[in-house]
Amino acid sequence: MSDKFTVEIISPDQTILKQETNEVIIPSFEGQMGILNNHIPLITFLRPGIITIKAESEKKFYVEEGTVEFSNNNLLILTSSSKNLANFDKNKINEMLQKAETSLNTASTDKDRYVASYKFETLKEIS
Repeated sequence: MSDKFTVEIISPDQTILKQETNEVIIPSFEGQMGILNNHIPLITFLRPGIITIKAESEKKFYVEEGTVEFSNNNLLILTSSSKNLANFDKNKINEMLQKAETSLNTASTDKDRYVASYKFETLKEIS
């Protein structure tokens, strides 16, 4: 019996990734969540962070938001903000980091501060 399952990352205009994998780690609002073959069905929301896909090689994607559904050994990630870290431009990261810091300093609600802080910390980690 295989320990693999299918992961698919979809944006509004394209399929970013579709492959077999052994494990995926997602940044959900409940915390970092590891998904393995035969995980219980779930639906959750993404917070800013890094999606890690572990197969023959490891792939990482930065996301700011999205939804996740896992059922029947298919992980579907819907997001409009997925960026492959292997192709991330250093200047773009610095620009996004400055905007995230501004958002963090001007956030007016706890939810806005929560999201802005994860975005800022993740971008700081990437840079």
